[in-house]
Amino acid sequence: MSENAQKIRLIMDLRRQGINDTDVLSAIERVPREQFVAPAFRDQAYENIALPISQGQTISQPYVVAFMTQALKLDKRMKVLEIGTGSGYQAAILARLCRRVYTIERYRSLHREAVERFQALRITNIVAKVGDGSKGWPEQAPLDRIILTAATETIPDALLDQLGEGGILLAPVGQSQKQQEIVRISRDDDGRFSEEFLLPVRFVPLVGGVAQ
Repeated sequence: MSENAQKIRLIMDLRRQGINDTDVLSAIERVPREQFVAPAFRDQAYENIALPISQGQTISQPYVVAFMTQALKLDKRMKVLEIGTGSGYQAAILARLCRRVYTIERYRSLHREAVERFQALRITNIVAKVGDGSKGWPEQAPLDRIILTAATETIPDALLDQLGEGGILLAPVGQSQKQQEIVRISRDDDGRFSEEFLLPVRFVPLVGGVAQ
C-alpha cells in the first residue's frame, strides 16, 4: 500500500473512532508523520500505533494525538504550551491550528532533532527550548492552552498558575502506566478550575529537571 493510501486509511480510521473536527483531521493529513519517526519504522508511520523514538520515549498513537488536539478546542488566535516535545510531531500538528506553540523538552538530543524537523518543514510558529517542563514557561503566561505529553500524578501548580482565564490544560494523569487517564482542566473567567476525565491512556512519565 502506498504512503498516500495508508494516510487516507488512517484518516478514515480516526473518523470511525470519533475524531470529527475537520481542522484536526486536515492537520493530521498534512503533517508528514514519516518525518518524525525513526527510519526503521518509516513503513509504519501511518499505522494507528505508538512508535519508539530515542531516549526511551515514544511518538504517540495518531488517535491519541488527534483526540488530545480535538479536546483542546483550539483556534488560530491561541498561544499554546506543550510539555514534552519528543519527536516534535504533536507540536507540528498544533502549529497548524493556533497562533504560536511553545514547547519544552528535557532531552537536548530530542530538542535538537525536533528543531531540525521544524526547520526542514518550514514551520515558523513553534518556539522550542530545553528545560524543566514541570515549571512551564512563565515568560509566556497567561497561556490559552497547555498540553502535557507525559504522565503526571498531579498537575504542577506552576502550570495551573500559567493558564489564563478561559484556558484549558490537558494532561495524562495517573500513578502508574496502567491507571492513567487524560484529564481536561478548564479555568473559568473567575479563575476557578474544573476537571473532566476523558480517556484511559498510557504515556511515559513526566520527569522534572533537564536530562544530563
